[in-house]
Amino acid sequence: QVQLVESGGGLVQAGGSLRLSCAASGRTFSTYRMGWFRQGPGEEREFVAVIRWSGGTTYYADSVKGRFIISRDIAKNTVYLQMDDLKPEDTAVYYCASQSRARGSVTRTSDYDYWGQGTQVTVSS
Repeated sequence: QVQLVESGGGLVQAGGSLRLSCAASGRTFSTYRMGWFRQGPGEEREFVAVIRWSGGTTYYADSVKGRFIISRDIAKNTVYLQMDDLKPEDTAVYYCASQSRARGSVTRTSDYDYWGQGTQVTVSS
């Protein structure tokens, strides 16, 4: 089992920045990728970004490319999401997720084995 705990959410004005953190514990040695998803009010959970634990290869949703950066600190078993130039449409609960083995896809919720509880990000206009 892997436990994931997100932090760093909050209220920010449009154009501002936030940095989310996700600390992993438990059987983290098997982590293959870690990703971020978000879910706005009345919407489905959508893919935001993912990073391969070994090597650091990243991939982003088009909606956040150029504004968000995903990174990881292997020693701390922590993944980050730096969010800049935030927009009201970025308002959502942000979830951290991890894959325990290689998958052919990274953008579906079913591609991930473990999830955090989520952290709220609200962007005011």
